[in-house]
Amino acid sequence: MSGKRKKDDVRDFQYRLSDNIHALHRELKDKTYTHGDYYAFNISDPKPRNIHKASVRDRLLHHALYRMLYPFFDRTFIADSYSCRVGKGTHKAMRTFRRYAHAASKNNTRTLWILKCDIRKFFASIDHRILSELLRQRIPDQDIFCLLNEVIKSFYSTAPGKGLPLGNLTSQLLVNVYMNEFDQFVKHRLKARYYVRYADDFVIMSQNKEWLQDILSKIHSYLNGTLSLTLHPHKIQLRTFASGVDFLGWVHFPDHRVLRTSTKRRMLRNVRGREEDDAVVQSYLGMLSHGNAKKLGNRVKMIAPKA
Repeated sequence: MSGKRKKDDVRDFQYRLSDNIHALHRELKDKTYTHGDYYAFNISDPKPRNIHKASVRDRLLHHALYRMLYPFFDRTFIADSYSCRVGKGTHKAMRTFRRYAHAASKNNTRTLWILKCDIRKFFASIDHRILSELLRQRIPDQDIFCLLNEVIKSFYSTAPGKGLPLGNLTSQLLVNVYMNEFDQFVKHRLKARYYVRYADDFVIMSQNKEWLQDILSKIHSYLNGTLSLTLHPHKIQLRTFASGVDFLGWVHFPDHRVLRTSTKRRMLRNVRGREEDDAVVQSYLGMLSHGNAKKLGNRVKMIAPKA
């Protein structure tokens, strides 16, 4: 909870810290724990999202479950799943994208086709029944399994039994457990050698355009039939590497990558009026260092002058 001491909910919890911790411990020991309500709020960067924040008491449980289960589940994930994992992240995903693209195209001597897809309403579409069954198969401890089920059923999005809250730490792990089924399908059933996934965005590379077209229907069927998920119909792309592939905020080409236009506009809007040493400005400058964006970086510095 470091860095959050001034927040009202944290302050109130800390005011009676010993009593609150003992009460939570007693509920867990007596198996009477029930998850509380969420505080909902909206954010709009990079796009409108509805965030649900659990109480401090419930967040303590989320952290405990996450610390206990993350090492166990992380060992089961494929190497090329990059979201919400220690030592992974967007920059490593992009480096792997480039490495795979050069390998699959024989160092850009062959035409490379890239299938890029996005899952529609990802967090809101996670099926509680399917997720619980996946956890039941992997967690022998019934008490831990029941606590996870309590967290899962504490929230639903558009319909009962569907969705995970974006604000929960446990959600980051649970969606990877859920999507690991798809990762294994792509790697071992479809035999996709060059595959990279970050959250609900993924790419598959091949010199064979017809094979990518063929597996697209199999991907549709698996996601819908096994995981109750659907691909976003307007975000399916099948393009050559040479023509540019939009992935993780950048448009990737064989010899460079450029920032997506919408990302560039949002960045320039967000840095306007801030000083160069502002954390937001420094974060954007750090991001730009990972692509061919020297001119854009200089523009950011001009908009955000030195203090």
